[in-house]
Amino acid sequence: MKLFGQAATPQEQALEQAITHVPAWRGRSARYAPVSGGISNTNWRVSIEGEKVDYFIKIPGVGTDMFIDRHTAHDASLKAADTGYGAPVVAFIDEMGVEVFEFMEGWRASSNTDFLNRDIRHNALHALKAFNEQPSLVQTKTVFDMIDEHDRQVASLNAQTPVDHHWLALQYRRARSALEHAGLDLVPCMNDTLAGNFMLNADNQIRLVDFEYASNNDRHYELALWFGEMFFEPEVELELIEDYFGSITAQTLARIQVHKALADLKWSTWAMVQQAVSVIDFDFYKYGFWKHMRARRVMHHSQWETWLQQV
Repeated sequence: MKLFGQAATPQEQALEQAITHVPAWRGRSARYAPVSGGISNTNWRVSIEGEKVDYFIKIPGVGTDMFIDRHTAHDASLKAADTGYGAPVVAFIDEMGVEVFEFMEGWRASSNTDFLNRDIRHNALHALKAFNEQPSLVQTKTVFDMIDEHDRQVASLNAQTPVDHHWLALQYRRARSALEHAGLDLVPCMNDTLAGNFMLNADNQIRLVDFEYASNNDRHYELALWFGEMFFEPEVELELIEDYFGSITAQTLARIQVHKALADLKWSTWAMVQQAVSVIDFDFYKYGFWKHMRARRVMHHSQWETWLQQV
């Protein structure tokens, strides 16, 4: 670990600045090391003299303020911690938008392979539902708000779009009209349910981390995004839907399928923005291209028109 005061990069300098903003740590020596993972920010493990535990600090990446509200993220982190399924929150550095967490010793980021285990995926489902059932967050931001925001950013940045952008936009408007006419089921949502945001311990318990994209959103989007990230087989999805809702209805299935397309459209457009602004070493073009392909797959499905009617 590097000793505080030895920062050699802008990211290390930002971390050291954050460390100085935690009152309880002032005047005490500190060491830190990078933590791998994440494609928007830099993550750090910090050891403070005299403390029995280490801490986790995330330094916001360049351009992330375009689509992340740090106060909402902090509100979500606190509510997740209240459920017992979130990481303990230590501090929030308001002026930097930086959260400080207790480092989760003995926990690791899960992988898609872990979710082949039935107990793990149902434990994760229960964690998600517990968060979804918390009081409303300070910000409501539906998937429609997210897509519209990214579309404006793409236009302002003159970022790259697919050749069938207008057709995708048409299907988006049709899906939005159908869902808004039916009524949205707004609850606190992570909105970022990739495998790495589910921490796992030796007992297969789950903790949720990374609430940067959290907002009040439709709970069907939360499940649809998670199902898409996990590549669950249809029978597994049905099992999870029944566990979550208590029953399976045609409307629930339709809402989740339509939200799968919207989720991939949202993240593909996000990737086009990131391609234009991010300094993280990640192939955002490839990621966005793949997400666009999955959105088209749902929109071209023989059941697409039926799903729009059933939501």
